[in-house]
Amino acid sequence: MKNMMRSFLTVVLISFTSLIMAQDGEADRLVGVWEPSHGKAKVKIEKINDKYYGKIVWLREPIDPETEKPKVDKNNPDEKMRSTPLRGYRILKDFEYTDKDTWTEGTIYDPENGNTYNCTIKMTDENTLDIRGYIGISTFGRSDVWKRLKIPSRKK
Repeated sequence: MKNMMRSFLTVVLISFTSLIMAQDGEADRLVGVWEPSHGKAKVKIEKINDKYYGKIVWLREPIDPETEKPKVDKNNPDEKMRSTPLRGYRILKDFEYTDKDTWTEGTIYDPENGNTYNCTIKMTDENTLDIRGYIGISTFGRSDVWKRLKIPSRKK
């Protein structure tokens, strides 16, 4: 009887582990470099521990025409952050994979107005994200479509 119970528990444990690993593989499809529809920036999404974050890795206009220096987060409500360069700035924070093709519980920061919004990310296909930023409930928000960028592999 003990051997039967051990076998049953082993099967349950293996099944549970396999399910978690499969879910991690699905969740990690979000990792990559994405371009918002406005084309002004490119955002690299990466996994840190069990959450997903995105930072600006490219700007169409990296130099501020007024200062002739790299663009900074001049609209940030926190005065101390206004000198932080936009390139490298983390605009997506704390996303968790909730179910098939959806990441929630995160926020998105808009450097053009200095506001942070609740956000949901839905993957509509392998190369397309529907990003929905909102205040309060999702009904009161704005959506954008981001496209995955193909990064050329380096030849050896």
